[in-house]
Amino acid sequence: MPTFLDTHAWVWWITKDRRLSRRAHSTIQGALSLEGVWISAISIWEVAKKVEKKQLVLDRALRHWLDLAISVQGLYIAELTNAILIESCELPSPFPGDPADQMIVATVRHYNGRLITKDRELHRYPHLRCLW
Repeated sequence: MPTFLDTHAWVWWITKDRRLSRRAHSTIQGALSLEGVWISAISIWEVAKKVEKKQLVLDRALRHWLDLAISVQGLYIAELTNAILIESCELPSPFPGDPADQMIVATVRHYNGRLITKDRELHRYPHLRCLW
């Protein structure tokens, strides 16, 4: 089962932020040694948007940070295919998140994966496997 990282989990993992739970960190390390970990391509946009809005401050220029953050060995990017984009609009109701969350969840469901996220609303969504 592929392991996906929500945007905040990806950022916290890359930056070694203590907000990443021990269980999440351990799961990521285990997945890296087996099949790798995944992010949705929309997470790249989310990071850029947070930097634009000054909600996220990076230790280097955005493009340089992203180049490094997506080049980690064992990290893969799931592209937003037509099937995923359509599925993001057809998720079972009620969906608790914003459009970026919809695309992340649709991606995870498309690949029959699990999502590492701290987002409580996503944990309560019964049509998604989450862990933290």
